[in-house]
Amino acid sequence: MAGPGLMADYVAALEAQLPAPVVRELAAGLDETRDRYVGEGLDAEAAARAAMAEFGRPAEIVAAFLQVSPVRRAARRLLVTGPLVGLCWVAVLVSDRSWTWPVPALMPAAPGVVLASTIALLIVASFGTRYRAVRRAGAAALAGVALLDASLIVSALLAGPATAWWLVAVAAVASAARAGFSARTLGRVRAA
Repeated sequence: MAGPGLMADYVAALEAQLPAPVVRELAAGLDETRDRYVGEGLDAEAAARAAMAEFGRPAEIVAAFLQVSPVRRAARRLLVTGPLVGLCWVAVLVSDRSWTWPVPALMPAAPGVVLASTIALLIVASFGTRYRAVRRAGAAALAGVALLDASLIVSALLAGPATAWWLVAVAAVASAARAGFSARTLGRVRAA
């Protein structure tokens, strides 16, 4: 197999996993590295093999991108902070005896479904091995966290005065911080 065919297969393997702009940059670097080896006296096929060996296998490159992915880092932070923020809201609900509130029967199920889905997406984004799947799951999870936290804050404000207003303040600040972090990270992910 000729050198350019080898490199085309190599780049195609990267294209299957990574975003197009990243692959273009990697392909340009691979071409430069191959050209350097040709300049050092290697034939085209040997130069292509040497360049690909220097870059590493496509799976190694994808794994390196996953390791530094902002979506992955954000998902892991949100998984760690989630239980703490959740405990703040549980304290609010218990202190206000929320089980006595007149809420339609199916109403509590909707946030529970969104919460469970968001947690599942955060887990995929934190531990997935496919770059595009991690990115998509992470983006959806970031949106879910921002939505959940914003809805908790709005619900607390609309519910009226709480018996333990300071618990509501702590929970709202924690949720606002997470919602802001999620929205900023989602904006960066979408821009990239």
